[in-house]
Amino acid sequence: MRGTAPSLAALALLLGGCAGSSKPAPTRPPAAVQPRSTVVRVPEVMAPKGLEGVIGSSAEALLKRFGTPRIDLVEGDARKLQFAGAKCVLDIYIYPVSAVAQPTATHVVARQRQGGGAADPGACIREVEKR
Repeated sequence: MRGTAPSLAALALLLGGCAGSSKPAPTRPPAAVQPRSTVVRVPEVMAPKGLEGVIGSSAEALLKRFGTPRIDLVEGDARKLQFAGAKCVLDIYIYPVSAVAQPTATHVVARQRQGGGAADPGACIREVEKR
């Protein structure tokens, strides 16, 4: 029994040393400098009437048009901008349509602020522009 005590003590020291030497997790560069993937899943681009000024626009153009978004979420090559008016919420999804293309708005969802029911995207766009 006496012979096992030093072995256990040595093992405890060895394991304790591992716990204290952990390195911090590597940090990701900001979304603006992350390399874009060369593999692109081409999104389905909406084309309903009344969305011509939004669909196909860059994030920069949308920010100029609508101002500061309520949410600006980046995930991989995709980006979601959310704007809110008095009665509606407008989500604009931005994707690259090819590996070399700049990301542009491809999809829009509008919903009522109260209850979350579907709202007319064109009317919501006009409402958000007025705020």
